[in-house]
Amino acid sequence: MARQARKDTCGCYLHIIVRGIGKQLLFEERQDYQYYLWLLEKYCKDTAVSICAYCLMENHVHLLVHDKEGKTPLFMKKMGVSYSYYFNKKYERTGHLFQDRYQCERIDDDAYLFTAFRYILNNPQKAGIALASEYEWNSYKLINDSSSFVDTQLFREHFGTPENYREFIEANDEDECMDISSARISDTKAKQLIKNKLGCESGTALQSFDRESRDRAILLLLDNGLSIRQIERLTGISRGIIQKIDW
Repeated sequence: MARQARKDTCGCYLHIIVRGIGKQLLFEERQDYQYYLWLLEKYCKDTAVSICAYCLMENHVHLLVHDKEGKTPLFMKKMGVSYSYYFNKKYERTGHLFQDRYQCERIDDDAYLFTAFRYILNNPQKAGIALASEYEWNSYKLINDSSSFVDTQLFREHFGTPENYREFIEANDEDECMDISSARISDTKAKQLIKNKLGCESGTALQSFDRESRDRAILLLLDNGLSIRQIERLTGISRGIIQKIDW
């Protein structure tokens, strides 16, 4: 089963996650974080992909992007190649730095857009590191910074005041994103998709696939909009296994 091409992203908002391969650290010191942010700004300008929010963690990165011209694949390729070269040269390592497939979720409604925005900024708090407002390597403080490359206009206009913004982020509401509990594709539609795309009468049939075929099938379901939790529920394959697939 061939790996499916990603859907057209032109005009879409996207939540992107980039992970270090095998939980490899992506940032060892301040200069590494700063260089990654410099690349974000550079390639935003080169590709017309807008960054609306970001959070840089030790071994993964969250981005909320607005892809105006369908350039996300090019943007991510430029980021991956440039930062890998920098990191490998600096730390005298060889081989892949990132998992070979970044995780990307298309955002099709306003409610989920703001959920993703909050989830990204709150990642340090979820990890027990710091509050969103105190973490150095997210875009929380840039909401009113007109000099920043981060495009916050939509969110700034929506919240109106710093107090509204702070209260929204601090509310948290157990956001899950990428695995949000209220699946945006109904189970009925998901079951039909499994039948049409995989030729299976039931999602549990994936349990009998060999490992490679199973993983490719799961990637196909993710690319077609099913959440991790929904796939777990319909196939009986554990969340832990799904999350370990090489995206």
